[in-house]
Formats: sequence, C-alpha cells, structure tokens
Amino acid sequence: MDHSFYIPVLGLAFSVDTPLHVAPYGISSVVSIVDDELLENMRAFYMQQEGQLYQAITKKDVDYRAKRITAYLNLLKNKIDERFKSIQSQAFYNDTDLDKYFALLPDHAERKRIYHALQMEGDQQKRLAQQKDLLENMQTGSIDVNIMSKVDKFNRIMQGSLVADESSDALAALRGYAQSSLSSSLVLSAGMNPRLYSYLTQFADFYPDDTGRIRKKVILKVSDYRSALIQARFLVKKGIWVSEFRIESGLNCGGHAFATDGFLLGPILEEFKQRRGELYETLYSSYQQTLSAQGKCCPEVMVMRLTAQGGVGTSDEHRFLLNYYQLDAIGWGSPFLLVPETTNVDEETLDRLVQATADDFYVSDASPLNVPFNNFRKSSAEQQRLARIAKGKPGSPCTKKYLVSNTEFTDTPICTASHKYQRFKLDQLTHLDLPAHVYQNEVEKVLAKTCLCEGLSRAVLIKKGISKPGKGPAVAICPGPNLAWFSGPYNMAEMVAHIYGKKSLIDKEKRPHMFINELSLYIAHWKKITASCTDGITVKKQQYIEKFKLQLREGFLYYQKMATCIPELGTRFYAQLQQYEPLIFCSK
Repeated sequence: MDHSFYIPVLGLAFSVDTPLHVAPYGISSVVSIVDDELLENMRAFYMQQEGQLYQAITKKDVDYRAKRITAYLNLLKNKIDERFKSIQSQAFYNDTDLDKYFALLPDHAERKRIYHALQMEGDQQKRLAQQKDLLENMQTGSIDVNIMSKVDKFNRIMQGSLVADESSDALAALRGYAQSSLSSSLVLSAGMNPRLYSYLTQFADFYPDDTGRIRKKVILKVSDYRSALIQARFLVKKGIWVSEFRIESGLNCGGHAFATDGFLLGPILEEFKQRRGELYETLYSSYQQTLSAQGKCCPEVMVMRLTAQGGVGTSDEHRFLLNYYQLDAIGWGSPFLLVPETTNVDEETLDRLVQATADDFYVSDASPLNVPFNNFRKSSAEQQRLARIAKGKPGSPCTKKYLVSNTEFTDTPICTASHKYQRFKLDQLTHLDLPAHVYQNEVEKVLAKTCLCEGLSRAVLIKKGISKPGKGPAVAICPGPNLAWFSGPYNMAEMVAHIYGKKSLIDKEKRPHMFINELSLYIAHWKKITASCTDGITVKKQQYIEKFKLQLREGFLYYQKMATCIPELGTRFYAQLQQYEPLIFCSK
C-alpha cells in the first residue's frame, strides 16, 4: 500500500462504514462486526437510499448473525468497487476524485511522483500510456474487520439449553466474515480465545491458495512481545499464519485500555524491532511443518508486518515510529472522529468534542468487561448515566446483551451495566455492614458501569437519520486522551496532510510527546491501583504493584537513554521526561 497509516476500529458505530469513504482513495480501515443488529440497520439504510429492494435478515432466520455480517460486508465491497471504478473512469488534472486519490498520497510515493511528472509530459502518446499504467496499478484500501476475541457470549435456544459452539457471538461473527466476498484482514483483539482461533481452520480463505495468496489474513492486536509469540504460535501450529502484529499502546488509545503491567510502548516496540527476525523464523518453521503435515503447500516467503497505534498525534511521531522501529504502518484513530467525511459522530457529540479540554477525556471503569475504558465526560451517555442515578434508577435497559457475563445473582448471565444487576448489587452492599468509605467506593464501582452495546452504536443511527436524537439510548464515545490536542472539525485532506507533515492541525509546542503522554497515564493508573489498597494489601497485590513500578522505572530509563542519543527526540522531550523522575523513583 502507498499509505503509511490506517484507521483502526473506532467503537461500534464510528467506523462502521468508514471503508466506503476512504477505501476508494487507497486508505485502509477497520469495521467492528460485534453488533449484527447495527450492521443490518446499515445495510437497510444503504439499500433503501439507492432504491434497492431490501429483504431483512431477522432473528427468526437460521444463523441470522453470520448472515447479517456477510450481507453487510458484501454490500460494502460492492459499493466500494463501484465507487473505485467510477474514480478510475474520471479525467486526470481536472479537480476530480481521481486527482484527489493522488493528492492524498504521501509525497514519497512513486505513483504520486509519476502523476505530477505526467502533467508536464509533452509526448501525448507516452502520457496516455503512463496514465493507463497508473490507473491499472491503483489500489483500494483494505476493508478489514475486528472481532474482540473474548466478547463471545453463548447463545441459547427457547428451551434454555446451549446450542452448538459455532453459534457463540465471536464464532458466528467469524463465520460471517469468512463467508463474505472480502479479501482483507481479520483483526483479533482483546486477548486469546482458543476456541475462536481453532475455528479459523474451518475456512479455506485463511490458508494460502495454489499461488501462495491468502485471501483472508489474520492480524493480532497485541500489547507486548510475549503475548504476540504465545498467540501466534498457537495459530501457526494449526496452519494459520499471522500476517501482521498490530502493537497497541495500552493506555494511550481509544476504546478499552488494555493496560500492561507498567510496560511502556517504547520498550515494547524496541523488543519487537530487535527480535523481529527471530519471531519470523520461529513462526515460519512451525507453520511450514504444519502445512506439510496437512498436505498443503507452504510459500517460500511469508509477509509479516509490524504496525503500531495509540496516541500518535504529529507527523514527527509518525515518521519516528516508522523509521526508528522499522514499522510498516501507523494507526491513527481518535483524530479521525473529528473528520465527519470519514467517521460517524452525531452533530451534538461532535460539537462537544470540538470544544472539549484535556480534563474531559479520562480512563474510566465504565465498561461491563471490567477493563479500563477511555471515556468522554461530556457525552450524552455519561449525562444519562448520572441522571438515572439522581432519579434513583441507576443502570440501563439491556437489549442487545453482547456483554452479559455476570451470574452473581442470576442463573442466566446479565450485564453489570443493567438496571437488574445494579439493583441486586446495591441492595447486597447495604446489608454487608461495610465501613462508610469502603461502602461508598463499592457503590461508585457499581454505578460507574454504562451500556456500551447501545451507546457505542447510537451515533451513526442519529447521523444517518435512522433514529432521532433524544429518543432511546444516549451516545457513548470512547476517544483516547490524544484528542484533546485537536479542535476540528476537519476534512479528510486536512487530516491526511497533517499525518504526512504538509500542515499541522495542533500546537506541537504545547502537546507533550506521545511517549510522555503514555507515561503520565501509566503513573496515574499506578497511583489509582495503589490507592485502592488503603485497607490492606495482599502479598499478590503487593508483588503486582512492585512489578508495575519496576517496569515504569525501566521504561523511564529507556526513554532517558533514547533522549540522549536520538536527535529527533530533542531536548524538549528530555525536559518533559525529567519532570516524572521524582514520581517514578520515589520510595513509596
């Protein structure tokens, strides 16, 4: 691909149709396929918008979840292919979308250099021949999909007994993608699910064909080298190659914040850089043996990309990550929430994001998954949560049930953000005779949970006019704290120009380096963990806190060394770093 960035998955709604807007221009993006109901709503919207006959896939249909996902992904592909062909049919140098395709390319791209050179070419026959060659070599961006591996609810039939494993949410979503016409990548995130990983072997598209091509590739979103190696080994031993490791900063990104034990992004990327060859050789050897045992032909060389995402905000950081850590691409997520041309943020929420300050973005306990969650204080979902508490009716209706997991009070799993669970839990707490401050802390933990199934899918329904604002669930949004430095709104050309250093959309002198931002967040996270142990601490918890602090210190020393030997980071980075030394090396 010519572009050195991609747009990661953004909640449920925010990037649900992003490929339609960016793929025709050669930019890759990721769609969440968790919410089949949302995808069906989107399919209905686009088919009816174009006057096509829409036939609903209902919950009465056999395997409806997989069928909905397949149908929507096929619709995306068909619409993108049509749009791309339309762009290719346009005239050069006439301010068309064809010209926009080449204008968006980074300046170092060979295709862009040829495009500009041909404008001055005097030999018409030569110019037409090379323009034809340019058109034939244009590429659409990849329409990648994301499955959160452990969001894998079992589904039940009317009698209440479990159906076959293949009907669980994650496996049905995988089946929906596997049966689609896409040739792209599946991004597996949120940890390892052996049952889901094993299910990949049921679909031929995840194996190389006779030419060595894999139609559907696997991308692992990981937080460290060890996790990457464990998950990839499991997959290659089953004959599934990992085409990309997508390394994500644990706390400095949007959505769920899968914090490491104080292990910072810089040292993590350094380990991948140093051990990239070792990783490839280890995995390829096992992969080759597995395919041979299965009677399949193994290509002589496999592609294994390394990419990173989480908190990048300037072209300098973008280039540094690519060059110093020898990465293949960088993910730009939250800033694209301020680009209405590419993502789905309703007008009210967009206005609030534009006016937000750094204090409006925070890491919360809002997720029913019990994983830290990047939240926005001014979202209508947060306002709705507080209003329900004030009325004495905390919690949310639970309709989609993607995150049901708790059986503390019921035989059937329920969601910790639901009215039902919070009523049970709050009643239990009142009868435990807890000290006042402990009781209050426990109550706050319960009330912090919010409905993400509805909240994270709401914005696109409002923006497309499928449902009205103020009717039903409110909008939840999960930008990373990096968004505080962007004001917006912007168009796609402006954001891409910012990424490639042609213009700057932020004040780079005021914004700390992405590594410093992450360090600050981790220190805050460490303090929060430590503060939670005021009423006694177990040996295990003490060991965890000490390990966390040790990792922070090692990360700090790594950055300190980098600052003295890498000119690109400069004295400003060193000065920003040093202010955290007393906090990290304090005795407590």
